[in-house]
Amino acid sequence: MDASLDETFFRPVRPGNAFEDTVQRLLQTIRLGVVGPTERLPSERELALSMAVSRDTVRDAIKALAAAGYLVSRRGRYGGTFVVEELPPGGTPIGRSGGDDGTVHPLPTPERLDDILSCREILEVGAVRVAAGRTLTSDEREWLWARLRGVSGADPADYRRLDSRLHLALAELAGAPSLLPVLADNRMEVNRLLDDIPLLERNIRHSDVQHEAIVIAVLAGDSDAAAAAMEEHLAGSAALLRGFLA
Repeated sequence: MDASLDETFFRPVRPGNAFEDTVQRLLQTIRLGVVGPTERLPSERELALSMAVSRDTVRDAIKALAAAGYLVSRRGRYGGTFVVEELPPGGTPIGRSGGDDGTVHPLPTPERLDDILSCREILEVGAVRVAAGRTLTSDEREWLWARLRGVSGADPADYRRLDSRLHLALAELAGAPSLLPVLADNRMEVNRLLDDIPLLERNIRHSDVQHEAIVIAVLAGDSDAAAAAMEEHLAGSAALLRGFLA
C-alpha cells in the first residue's frame, strides 16, 4: 500500500469511538479500492499500531466486517484477512426491503446524509443540554431510568425501537413540546438509514455505556457533560453510517 494512503486511512482514531471509527476506516479502504478485492489487509498488530487502538478493537472491527460480507480470514502460511472477491452492493443489507410494504430505501446522497446527521446533532445535543439544566421531578427521573434500563441489554430485534424511545425521552425532558415532532421526524430518517446497515454487537454494548453516561449527566444537572456525551454518542453512529452508506 502507498505510504501516504496508509497514513490517511490508518491514522489514529478518536479514543471515544475507537470501534466505530476503526470500522469506518477499514470500510473506506475497501469501498474506495485502497485495498482491493482479494487483497490482504495489514496485520492486526500493524493496524492497531497505526490506528492507536487495541488489537481487540481491530479484531472486533474485522469480525464485524466479515459478518457483513466484506472480509474473510484465512489461516496458514499465506493467511491473513482479505477483502472478499465480490463486495456487498453498497452496504449490508443496503437495498433490502424497507418494511412490510416491500419498499426499498435508496442510498442517500452524501449531501443528504450530512444534512440528516447534522440536524440530528443539533437537535439531540441541544435537547440534552436543556434537559440537564432543568429541575426534574422524581417521576421524570424514574421514567428516564426506566427508559435506560429498557434499552440496556435489549434483544437485537427490539433494540432500535427501545433506543429510539430513550432518545425521544431525553428530548421530551427538555420541556419544549414543539421540539418533539421535529426530532421524531429526524429520528425516523435516521432509523431508515440504520436499518440499512448491520446491527453490530460491539456497537450496541458501546452505545449502552454511552447512554448511561448521557442519562447520568442529565440527572446530575451537568449540561456540558450531557452535551459532550451525546455528541460523542452521535459521532459513533455517524461514523458507521458514513462508512457503510457514503
